[in-house]
Amino acid sequence: MHHALDIDQLRTFLAIAELGSFTKAGEAVHKTQSAVSMQMRRLEERVGQPIFIKDGRQSRLTENGLRLVEFARRMIMLNDETLSAFNGQKEVGHVKLGVPDDYADRLLPQVLAAFNRLNPSIEVQVECLSSARLTDAIREGTLDVAITTSQDTMDLRGEIIRREPLYWVTSNQHCAHTQDVVRLALGPVTCGWRRISMDALDRAGRPYRVSYTSSSAAALVGAVQAGLAVTVFPESAIRDGMRILDEKDGFPTLPYCDIALLRSDTARETMHDTLCNHLVAAIGNVGSGTTQLAAE
Repeated sequence: MHHALDIDQLRTFLAIAELGSFTKAGEAVHKTQSAVSMQMRRLEERVGQPIFIKDGRQSRLTENGLRLVEFARRMIMLNDETLSAFNGQKEVGHVKLGVPDDYADRLLPQVLAAFNRLNPSIEVQVECLSSARLTDAIREGTLDVAITTSQDTMDLRGEIIRREPLYWVTSNQHCAHTQDVVRLALGPVTCGWRRISMDALDRAGRPYRVSYTSSSAAALVGAVQAGLAVTVFPESAIRDGMRILDEKDGFPTLPYCDIALLRSDTARETMHDTLCNHLVAAIGNVGSGTTQLAAE
């Protein structure tokens, strides 16, 4: 006898597969870990095959679990498309997300791809702006949700979702960091990292000159990789070809960087909740546990 599969269980299962953790999946689908575990036990009963296997204190997908991932994606998409068709809608929702380009190419591609697979009927429009401009857009309501550097958004209440070390970085093929007067490539005067780095060098008594200023992370990366300057980046923004500098190189230790999630006062629908939950689960590390599959 064939048993019908539950779409809600499949959504939770796919969230686990995408986010790598029962706990993070629970945050994304707004369920407790015990509810997630119960759903997965019931899904295994319906499938008639084990989809998770214990691996020490963790759990991982079995071969059958890996096979189920693609079926789950297709069933969720068909379910949402069917409901949308009979609701007379082409899409369930449209959310405007803002993010600085420091993080856009490092954090977001996989995160948004996973969100799309989990929520195929919610379209996400992404705008890359500086944290200061993103803050203005959230305040004005032209963006629904934004990921920002918290130092640049102190006047808005946001949720700190990620904390990363801030590093001095240079090209691993050049020696810009060895100059008597260090040339820096930094953001504009409104950039929190600019203020932090200059204050740190002033306290350390290290001579410097700001030679390149840009609100574009790509421009700063180009200056560094060409060996023209040193810059400051959080861990997730460091690219290939860059070398981290420390006190042995004459550069003082920098504080941690807090990454905040901001939300417009008008962005209070379920689709906004869904995106925010996913972002916290996918990239948040404040108070989070392992990124592997958590034990039930």
